[in-house]
Amino acid sequence: AVRSGPGAGPAELGAALAAAGLPRTLVVASALGTADERVERLSPAEAAARTWPDEVSVVLCLDASRALAGAPRALAGPRRPPAGWALPEDAFAHRDSMITKYEVRALALARLGPRPGDLVWDVGAGSGSVAVECARLGAAAVAVERTADGAERCRANAAAHGVDLQTVHGTAPGVLAGLPEPDAVFVGGGGRELEAIVSACALRARRTVVVTLAALDRVPAVRAALGAAGLAADGVLLQSSRLAPLPGEVVRLAAGNPVFVLWGTRPGTEGASS
Repeated sequence: AVRSGPGAGPAELGAALAAAGLPRTLVVASALGTADERVERLSPAEAAARTWPDEVSVVLCLDASRALAGAPRALAGPRRPPAGWALPEDAFAHRDSMITKYEVRALALARLGPRPGDLVWDVGAGSGSVAVECARLGAAAVAVERTADGAERCRANAAAHGVDLQTVHGTAPGVLAGLPEPDAVFVGGGGRELEAIVSACALRARRTVVVTLAALDRVPAVRAALGAAGLAADGVLLQSSRLAPLPGEVVRLAAGNPVFVLWGTRPGTEGASS
């Protein structure tokens, strides 16, 4: 439910939803409490094409696939959080183990702090595991992926976990210009454009940017990009070894590749609500 105002009415909301491709129904309540009161149901595209009066009061955004059952139900309190997070890699479809490992994802999620009301970008999403986990924790999430098969994989993983995820097929940092301002951003992977991507994300993130990378050589540039955007930079080198079974009912430690997890936080936003 959105209390409308100048620049945030049915037309703007409808245009954004239509561009995102999310199947929704809008219920627009105009001039509530007056003789001209009206309530209309429209698609996002229909709402975007209309010219609306200033007296619009409330816009409801409905997802028909999540409608409550016909039997009476009582609902109270906040939405229950998921039973688990930092899910194992096999909970997601991925290519050639190209997925953020769950130990790394756990720390990234802790620094991102996704919650209802937040918008999180997952840039270089790959399988979309970070974006999906953010959506499971109540945030709105956008997965940005440059490959067509990766973008499709993100959509499939979102559907498998029953969450909404806007997937943007395009190359960062250029494609980021058309996205709404994020509260938090996760940047995974590397590539020649990493510094430019981190800079673009750090300039626009309201709260924090988290970056994972394997190459030591790129750490100074990423820290500098975070600092240049006014974020307080910090980070760790994360090394973990998993228990792996051996014959004879014994286990060994199987070491994973070390990963740098860097983050930048905008001063004054630690623990703040959106």
